[in-house]
Amino acid sequence: MKPTRLLLSAFVLSTTAASAAVDFVKDVQPILELNCVRCHNPKGTDFEDGSTDVNLESKEAAFEVSSTIVAGKPDKSKLYTTTVLPDDAKKVMPPKNKATGTLERLAKAETETLKKWIEEGANWPDGVKLTARKKEVATDAGAEAGIVAQIHASVVAGSKEKAAGDMKPYSTTIPGSEVAFEVVPIPGGKFKMGSPDSEKGRKDDEGPVHEVAIEPFWMGKTEVTWNEFELFMYPNEEKKLREAKKLDPALNTLTDATARPTQPYVEMSFGMGKDGFPAISMTQHAANKYCQWLSAKTGHFYRLPTEAEWEYAARAGTTTAYPWGDDAAQIGDYAWWGKNADFKYQKVGKKKPNAWGLHDIVGNVWEWTIDQYDAKYYANSSGASPWNKATKPYPHTARGGSWDDEDPARLRIAARKPSSADWKIQDPQLPKSIWYHTDAQWLGMRLVRPLKVPTAAEMQAYWNSGVEKDDPNLTKPE
Repeated sequence: MKPTRLLLSAFVLSTTAASAAVDFVKDVQPILELNCVRCHNPKGTDFEDGSTDVNLESKEAAFEVSSTIVAGKPDKSKLYTTTVLPDDAKKVMPPKNKATGTLERLAKAETETLKKWIEEGANWPDGVKLTARKKEVATDAGAEAGIVAQIHASVVAGSKEKAAGDMKPYSTTIPGSEVAFEVVPIPGGKFKMGSPDSEKGRKDDEGPVHEVAIEPFWMGKTEVTWNEFELFMYPNEEKKLREAKKLDPALNTLTDATARPTQPYVEMSFGMGKDGFPAISMTQHAANKYCQWLSAKTGHFYRLPTEAEWEYAARAGTTTAYPWGDDAAQIGDYAWWGKNADFKYQKVGKKKPNAWGLHDIVGNVWEWTIDQYDAKYYANSSGASPWNKATKPYPHTARGGSWDDEDPARLRIAARKPSSADWKIQDPQLPKSIWYHTDAQWLGMRLVRPLKVPTAAEMQAYWNSGVEKDDPNLTKPE
């Protein structure tokens, strides 16, 4: 087993161990924290009288009322029986949402997990405390459009560059923080996308080679780091930081209204480091929403690159297999990969950049693009600024190779990687998180900012694909 695969051992059980048993922390705790603890705690704020007779915050409290959990007898345990009552039953759990008046029933898989856990003896490890967590819910389309319209107005007002000649490299400090990031200008032009049949390591999905025209844009000099991404990921901490900066309240309103990730269930760097290291394991949806949040913060429009933009920027005017040429022996000068990365990602910007000043454009972490993956897409994608818009949750395309790849061919510019639901297979949440790919510890992101400001409707389309939730029938790439 490769050492990199040991990173998950801190939070998941081996698949070879007692697979029939329900693990409380992995299987039951997420169900209770997402659905039950918000009501069943000492304050009980969701009950009309402001109280509840059941407290699920700790093992001791949960078993205090004998009828709540009866080990070995799910049909005698209210924790289970109340979740399978009819919709019109007065005591059905979870109860109606007071704000919306709607029921938020547990999925059948969740009720079956509770039932099996109780049947197996309701094992609750000593010392495990539960904390209420918000469920992921879709943003109302109308409300989202209003938010995006306000961000668009801010971007239009703040965009001073009108022509390619106005484009310069720049650094931006994210308002409300001390965190800065750099971007470099990428000139517009035409290039040959894909790899020729003669290229060593070539895959069938890299052709045919075709001409594509690209409009000018800025691109992140490095991959997005944890320093940047955690401001978006942890809103409470970010709010504390910005309070001292006295930001414009209108700016805070826009960023606070943007959907942001739920609290991750594990430490998302998996011990590989955060300060100056690339953020990893976000879903494409999370990457898109980060771009929306950052746009609201900075007054510039940011999004993920299309596959064509990414490849054009990586090539930087070359036609070779790698940014530096065709000689794979030089890979160590430009990239972190499976033979020099010490089984983990490394700090950004430490290797030589390509001709347009982009560091780690291959290696370190695979980088999200905004495109749906289609192995045969290149046959129809020539023209100006192609974008294969998403119509389903999987697969989408990542580019660039990573620290986990030991074959240099995976770091060729033309190499493509389709996403899969397997990238979150060990995520303990039910349903699986729309924010985290827990098993993709080699996956990150890089930003682009087009010179041409899109319309509000176009912005909304870039940031909201509409296919964020997993489809269990589409778990493998085509």
